[in-house]
Amino acid sequence: MPDPMMYQQDDFVVLEPNQQEQFLTANELLEKLKVVLAHNQHKLPQELQTFSSIEEQASYLINTSCELVLEPGQYLQWYAVRLEK
Repeated sequence: MPDPMMYQQDDFVVLEPNQQEQFLTANELLEKLKVVLAHNQHKLPQELQTFSSIEEQASYLINTSCELVLEPGQYLQWYAVRLEK
């Protein structure tokens, strides 16, 4: 039986064009996504436009995706990582 710890998503590595990789907690990633979404509401994919708040959009992305592409060459990728044994 798999260890439930394998499915925890407490830490993420975040990748952006022309930036160093960043290690963020789940809350930090949520806040980062909220900022990106707030500044790019006019560029969002159709599926995100159905949510009534930026908080809902960000939570949906964390739970269902690992990438947000706003336009060619402008994206944000995140992957769950385990930082401790």
